[in-house]
Formats: sequence, structure tokens, C-alpha cells
Amino acid sequence: MITKTPEPPYYAVIFTSVRTEGDKGYNAMAEAMEELAREQPGYLGIESARNEIGITVCYWESLEAIRQWKENVQHLAAQKIGKEKWYASYRILIAKVEREYGNP
Repeated sequence: MITKTPEPPYYAVIFTSVRTEGDKGYNAMAEAMEELAREQPGYLGIESARNEIGITVCYWESLEAIRQWKENVQHLAAQKIGKEKWYASYRILIAKVEREYGNP
């Protein structure tokens, strides 16, 4: 589902990853982190797709909201496990959305 976002400006955190072969516990952790993110102040929505490369875009009201999410204790623990077990490589981009258009 495409996230309904407010009028710009707002921010997008783009997480691109290549997974390792092992995935024990990955889906449960991903679902838990998505649920936790929804509870964070400034959260606007999330979109995700995976094939050979996974791309998750999470939308936030402000850079401060992104910082708080990055520093969330549970999220930090999940990041550590992800780096150790689930991701062969990854990249995070933070972008300011200044304009959007499309067909709802």
C-alpha cells in the first residue's frame, strides 16, 4: 500500500539492503520494528519492497523524529543483530521531500 503523507516538506529515510542467506527471526524482528516505529512521535508511514535488493522507505515529520528513532534502544538492538546476521550490505539515505505528486 502507498503511504498517504502530509503536504511537504517532510523527510524520508531510505534503507536499501542485500540480505544474507540466514533469516531465522528476521520477519518477526522486521514486524516488531515496524510496529515500534508507528508508536514514535513524528512517524508518518512506511513502504517496503524486496527482491534481490530490499528497499524500505520510512517517512518522518522532522530530522529530530528521525534522530529519536535512530536512538531508540530497541531499534539499536535490532540494528546490531541485523548487521551481525541478516545484512550482507546496506545503505541509509535521509532525504527532505519538497514536492510530491501522483494519482491517489
